[in-house]
Amino acid sequence: MGFLSVLSCAHHWISSRLQPGELAIDATVGTGADTLFLAQQVGKRGQVIGFDIQSEALTLAQARIRKHSEGNKLGSISLLELSHARMAEAVPDAWVGKVGAIMFNLGYLPAEGADTSIITETMSTIAALEAALTLLRPRGIITIVLYPGHDGGAQEAGAVSRWASTLPVEQAQVVIYRQMQRETSPYLIGIEKK
Repeated sequence: MGFLSVLSCAHHWISSRLQPGELAIDATVGTGADTLFLAQQVGKRGQVIGFDIQSEALTLAQARIRKHSEGNKLGSISLLELSHARMAEAVPDAWVGKVGAIMFNLGYLPAEGADTSIITETMSTIAALEAALTLLRPRGIITIVLYPGHDGGAQEAGAVSRWASTLPVEQAQVVIYRQMQRETSPYLIGIEKK
């Protein structure tokens, strides 16, 4: 058996921490794979909020969720056409300090015919990560999949890596999962709040 992909690894890390009935956030909905995964993890009593700036992404996510909802015990899902940078104002106050997991899958919408020039931006991503830390419960987790191989991706990945490496150890534990031989390979950062 080989190593897990960065996406599978992110799911593995979250599934070992996120409990049924908890709150979760998908900061970058995309095609909805992580949104669906989070809704499955939290189960019927849990809740998930997803953010994306593209209506096309939310449409794709809704279709994916509908396809897998029959017979599945999914948590309630709210999809917002909103930048993840506005996470702090969009998430209910009651969620502060209580969210079990927040997923970021940066880059562009990986759908056929999608405009790949629309990408996550460094400033909005860092703002969202700052908000995410305040929303997490103790031992809650943030996963960030970074893609340095596309235009603008290396700059964002570098900035996010620098930001994560400066978090005080008293606040969070930060780990990285990466293939070392290829600089442009996607990689994963995990942040567990203390």
